[in-house]
Amino acid sequence: MISKLVISDLPKSEFKGKRVFVRVDFNVPIKNGVISEDYRIRRAIPTIDFLIDCGAKVILASHLGRPRGRIIKDLSLQPVASRLSELLVKKVKFTGKTIGVDVKKDIDKLKNGEVMLLENLRFYKGEEQNDTEFAKELASLADIYVNDAFGTSHRAHASTYGMASYFKIKLAGFVVDRELKFLGALIENPERPYLVIVGGAKIKDKIHALKKLLDKADQVLIGGGVAYTFLKAKGVNIGKSFTEDEILDWAKDELKNYGHKILLPVDHVVAESFENRKTSIVVEGEIPDELHGFDIGPKTVAKYTSCIKGNGTIFWNGPMGVFEVDDFSAGTSHIARAVALATWRGANTVVGGGDSISALRKAEVLISEIKHVSTGGGASLEFLGGMELPGISILNDIKYDSERKVEK
Repeated sequence: MISKLVISDLPKSEFKGKRVFVRVDFNVPIKNGVISEDYRIRRAIPTIDFLIDCGAKVILASHLGRPRGRIIKDLSLQPVASRLSELLVKKVKFTGKTIGVDVKKDIDKLKNGEVMLLENLRFYKGEEQNDTEFAKELASLADIYVNDAFGTSHRAHASTYGMASYFKIKLAGFVVDRELKFLGALIENPERPYLVIVGGAKIKDKIHALKKLLDKADQVLIGGGVAYTFLKAKGVNIGKSFTEDEILDWAKDELKNYGHKILLPVDHVVAESFENRKTSIVVEGEIPDELHGFDIGPKTVAKYTSCIKGNGTIFWNGPMGVFEVDDFSAGTSHIARAVALATWRGANTVVGGGDSISALRKAEVLISEIKHVSTGGGASLEFLGGMELPGISILNDIKYDSERKVEK
């Protein structure tokens, strides 16, 4: 189990009056200035509350979207600052900038227990490039570093990795700590039976993790675009459905080695095209040449949900189809409800992936009906695949010297 020093491991006095930089993950959906899903913001509240209670000067930083070094008004974190103020029931100061003299002046004015949110980190090219000068500028804003953005910890960016090297005290927030504990248990000692459900559009980015999961799991249910590559590798006609032909040989090998534990769809919701959804029908077995598969069919739903029971461990990553569209959402919704029911019956359920929260909401499943909802999509998969996450590896391990100071 990976154990990193958490903010609660230090005496509260360690934070009083200190400038604490907290890398959070506030990459939430915003349209016309309105946040439609604030789960990631709410998850960060315990960490922020703890530091406020300690009398720290809290400096929050996050990315939003993919501006790629450009200032894009619609990707400003201003709406997040407003929402965070409501959740904390206290004013969150918003700088409108990320680095520079004006930002430092605003930080100097912070009083103990006050909170400030910087502007979108990715408005600067130096963030994703892990530029040394940009990392140094960020580091100069604070005395203590905290990473509470597990979902971006697999990226060696300036705010998740580069700047942390300039701090003696670099800690995990409560979100990161919880992720490490839940996902670490899946790696080391999952309760049996261990059921893995994998969906989403592509396998390529998941290969390393899938190899580990196929080996570790007792049973693997596959849906979404991932399923069509496996079906094609098996010799099943998939029509015009999306596949990754470059990894067909890999899929064939996995079917040969783990075919006894892999379940694939037996029927599909298909249509002539994504745009022409009125043509959608259900077909069993092979998909006609002129049609695309967009969701698992009712027989597959019945087959898969019969495997999702109230014992052992269930890990789900990725939707079963194009769930954002009502015509293709039934498969994902049925799986979400089955996983929720398994939680109530005693299973240890973990759901991860970029679309997970939206999928649960679409199925009217409460977050509380899942044992753990991971805020990291790619990060959770890479972690489960045994890969080192830069944003985690850079943090302090659990060690103290005789004076209870943090060791590097």
